[in-house]
Amino acid sequence: MDKLTPFLQKYGALLAFVVALTATLGSLYYSEIRHFLPCTLCWYQRILMYPLVIIILVGIVERDRLLPAFVLPFSIIGMLVSGYHYLVEWGITESPSACSVTIPCSYRWVNYFGFISIPLMAFTAFVLITILMFATHRAYKKSGQDLEP
Repeated sequence: MDKLTPFLQKYGALLAFVVALTATLGSLYYSEIRHFLPCTLCWYQRILMYPLVIIILVGIVERDRLLPAFVLPFSIIGMLVSGYHYLVEWGITESPSACSVTIPCSYRWVNYFGFISIPLMAFTAFVLITILMFATHRAYKKSGQDLEP
């Protein structure tokens, strides 16, 4: 971790921003260009991912050492929602009653390589952001900068 500390302090938030921006643009591509209709669980994932682009960007501009504290609640809840959605999609758990009959949460709009779907892509993005923010927080803490604005 000693070699990663300076790297994460400098680029951890930027990498998380790239992941959040890519996930946001990807979801907009699927809905606005490919015309896939988002289900209820997809909307919940969007509600958790879209603000991360702005929150992380502001944290980068302000050089806010507390950025992980603002990002982690969104990314951890997003992991739970997208993980649950993936299980619903594969029929491992039942679809929640909040899901619409016209746009069911179990419908797979994409199925790359037989297992990669939109909820799995969202889950992966949330996991990456969470790992990057935990590692960045640890890097700040290790260098004694975790509470400096």
